[in-house]
Amino acid sequence: MNQFDELVVRYLETWNESDADKRRELIERHWSPDARYVDPLGEAVGPHAIDTMIAAVQDQFPGMRFSLAGPVDSHHRQARFGWNLGMPGSDPVIVGFDVAEHDAQGRLTSVLGFLDKVPS
Repeated sequence: MNQFDELVVRYLETWNESDADKRRELIERHWSPDARYVDPLGEAVGPHAIDTMIAAVQDQFPGMRFSLAGPVDSHHRQARFGWNLGMPGSDPVIVGFDVAEHDAQGRLTSVLGFLDKVPS
């Protein structure tokens, strides 16, 4: 597993962490202080805003989990990867992919999210 593969695993782990204190710890450890997350539904800059966005998604989709949908494709300090959101053992409700960048310390600086399948 390369550095970006591991970072993507930690990224999805953060989205799945429902304990607020543990989630904030993961954000502090794996995201840069000025990191930016943006997708078609919102934008968050900085650890507090990213944490707030993740908590809102968890509230909207209780019990659902993010999972990696295939290999991570990376080069230099950027990667793209597909993901699914759904109840464990069921078909995903949402399917998307993200493009992420990391800094020299290996922390996320930018994540651009795209949604391929969303509930109607």
